[in-house]
Amino acid sequence: MKMYLRGISKTLIALIIVIIVVIAVGVAVLYRPAPTTPTSPTTPTTPTTPTTPVGKKNVLVVAMGTDIVTLDPHDMTDNPSETVNRLIYEGLVEFDENLNIKPCLAVSWEIKDGGKTYIFHLRKGVYFHDGTPFNATAVKVNFERLITQNLKRSTLFKPYIESIEVIDEYTVAFHLKMPFGAFLHHLAHGAASIISPKVILEGDPKKTPIGTGPYMFVEWVRGDHIKLKANPNYWNKEKAPKFDEMIIKVVPDDKTRERLLEAGDVDVVLRIPPADVARLNKTEGIVVYAKPTIRVIYIGMNCLKYPLNNTLVRQAFNYAIDKEAIVKNVLMGIGRPADSPLGPGCYGYHSVGMYKYDPEKAKELLAQAGWIDRDNDGILEDEQGNEFRVTIWTPRGRYVGDYEMAQAVQQYLRKIGVDAKLQVWEWASYLRELMKPANETEVEMYLLGWAPS
Repeated sequence: MKMYLRGISKTLIALIIVIIVVIAVGVAVLYRPAPTTPTSPTTPTTPTTPTTPVGKKNVLVVAMGTDIVTLDPHDMTDNPSETVNRLIYEGLVEFDENLNIKPCLAVSWEIKDGGKTYIFHLRKGVYFHDGTPFNATAVKVNFERLITQNLKRSTLFKPYIESIEVIDEYTVAFHLKMPFGAFLHHLAHGAASIISPKVILEGDPKKTPIGTGPYMFVEWVRGDHIKLKANPNYWNKEKAPKFDEMIIKVVPDDKTRERLLEAGDVDVVLRIPPADVARLNKTEGIVVYAKPTIRVIYIGMNCLKYPLNNTLVRQAFNYAIDKEAIVKNVLMGIGRPADSPLGPGCYGYHSVGMYKYDPEKAKELLAQAGWIDRDNDGILEDEQGNEFRVTIWTPRGRYVGDYEMAQAVQQYLRKIGVDAKLQVWEWASYLRELMKPANETEVEMYLLGWAPS
C-alpha cells in the first residue's frame, strides 16, 4: 500500500526524518444550552444536536483554526479542506468509524479478473446540487479527470487505473493495471469525491463546488468564513441535514475560539488546547468530545540542507526530544508517542519502536559530527566556527497544540546547543512552500501532521 504525506511534495518525502511523532486525539467542543454532566477529557462523549443553535434559528456556527485551501476535492491535500468538502461531496464508498468500507453512492460492487476489475452498481435517484443526475457517466468523467490531469491527488489513482467503462446508466467498471488490494480504501478517500460532470466539463470545480452531499456551497470569504446551506433534495433521508445553514468561521487564535464558544457566539469549536479541556469540561453548557485519530504529528527535516544532511545530526535530534514529556505536559495526556509512522488504526501498522530520550547521547553524536561548543557560549560550532542555527516552521491552530509542540522541540534543541528559532506560517502559504522540491525551498525543519491515503 503506497503512502503519501499530506501537503508535502514527493521530492521532499524521501528526505523526511521523523524526530517526534504523536498520535493525536482530535478535540472539538460542542456548545449546548442545557447543563450537562462533566466528563473525563479522555473519555469520548457523544455530542447531541443543540436544541436552539447559537445565532439565528437552525444555523450551526463552527470555529476552526485555519482556513481551507481549496474546494476542489481532486486537488486537495489538507484536512481543513477535506472537512468542508466532505459536507458538499460524496464518493462511491466511504469509511465507517472503524475505517471499514461501506456503500455510499455505490450500493454494491464486484471484484473480478483476479482483482483487476471492479464493477460498481450505482445508487439511483441521486442528483447533484445543480440538478445533473448522478450516473455511470458522471463517475467516468470524474476519474478520467483524475488520471489524465496532474492534480495533487492524481497519484492516488493514476498508477492503478487503466480505464473506466460505462456498462449501463447505473453500472461502471474500473479496469486496473494490476491487482491493488487497497483500491476500495483509495475510493473512500475524499479525493475520490464525485463532482458534477457539468462543472468539470463546462466550469471550474475550484470556483463552483457542486456535489451530491448534504450541504450546498453558498460562499467562501477567504480568511473569514465558509457558508453552506442544506441540500433539500439529499438522497439519504436518515442523514438529512439538521441545520438550514452552516457557517464555518476561521479563528486562528485558540483562546479567541474558546471565548466565542463560552459567549455563545459559536456552537462548535475545533482543536482546543489540551490544557483547557478540564476547565471546559466543568463549564455548564459545554461538552468536550475527544476521540483517537490516526493522525501522526511529526517534525520533518530537509536532508539537503547543511547540517541536516548529516545522519549523525538527525540521529542526535531524535535522542534530544523527550516525546513522553511533550505528550504529558503539552498535550496533557491527550495523545501518545508514536512507535510507527502509521497510527495503530491504520492498515499496515506495525510497531518499530522509537528513540529514547537521551540528551547526552545526542551531544555525543553531535560532537562526532564536528559540532562542539568551542567558545563556551552555549551554542555549538563546526570546525569553521559556524554556529549551529536552525529554523523550525510551524502552523498555529491547525493541529491540537501544534505551536506549543514546536516550542517544546525548540527548547529541547537549545538544551543540546542548537540555536533553534520558530517561524509561524499561515496554513495555505505553508502548504504551498512545503510542496516545492526540497532543493528549491528554504525549509530546514517543519511541523506537520499526516495520515495515510
